[in-house]
Amino acid sequence: MGNWDDSYIGLCKKILSCGTRVSNRTGVDSVKLPAYHLEFDLSREFPILTTKQLFIRQAVLEMLWIYKVQSNDVRWLQERNVHIWDEWETDDDAVWRARQLVKGADGKSEYKQIEKQFPEEFAHTIGTAYGWIVRRYGLIDRLLDKLKNDPEDRRMVMSLWQDEYLPTAVLPSCVWSSEWDVTDGTLNAWVHQRSCDVPLGLPFNVTQYSVLLCMLSQVTGLKPGTLNWSIKDAHIYVNQIEPIKEQIARYDEKGSLPAPKLWLNPEVKDFYDFDDSAECRDVKLIGYEHMGKIAFPIAQ
Repeated sequence: MGNWDDSYIGLCKKILSCGTRVSNRTGVDSVKLPAYHLEFDLSREFPILTTKQLFIRQAVLEMLWIYKVQSNDVRWLQERNVHIWDEWETDDDAVWRARQLVKGADGKSEYKQIEKQFPEEFAHTIGTAYGWIVRRYGLIDRLLDKLKNDPEDRRMVMSLWQDEYLPTAVLPSCVWSSEWDVTDGTLNAWVHQRSCDVPLGLPFNVTQYSVLLCMLSQVTGLKPGTLNWSIKDAHIYVNQIEPIKEQIARYDEKGSLPAPKLWLNPEVKDFYDFDDSAECRDVKLIGYEHMGKIAFPIAQ
């Protein structure tokens, strides 16, 4: 059965039973734990939830958008029918609009429409975030070089959090850094997340970085190892509580289903050769059973 479901449902139950209700910039309160840690052994199980359906194609394409295409242009995703970033896309004039909590002169917070103007070249993007940072600093190229030519190096770090470019990012990176290690021919990673939407973001992110680790292992001749996940502010928004209770009820009634196997096209030997078309041909799940969709609202 799927160990990831066991860990995930355990986290959700802990948030609901022990978490603290807090306000935040979105105007939708959340229930949070200040910190949490997860560990996955990718040599034994590919982590994708079975208590709800996760769309592997969309997850992989967003990951490739960041690390292979190194883009911040939301239209690239939309052309592939991936709409994860639609709410954060700037318009034709490079303006981003959202409703958020804003503190007034009297110190009180009010929920109102905000506008953020970006340089004109950032129209239809998320600004200087995620893939833009990967390209700006050559992060994936440096990591690939180290994995191939200096695998004992202890400085294999990719940081998407760059203070200089935070003001021109629509949303500063939530999954903001990863550290990489090679031990006995096995590739391991430690990922850090500063803010974690547990119902929506976490399942996607864990699966994405698991695929990335397996891809990097394949093209560098290594074996997939462990993925450690470090979370600050693990939260469930209050308008997500009922759907998450439905997912918990599924687990309590049926447990989890068997974890699927990840298939990567074995002919791909270069990370940049993985297919990033709408079909995402080089990535498949074998034997993925799930308990169906659950809709969760997005807090912007």
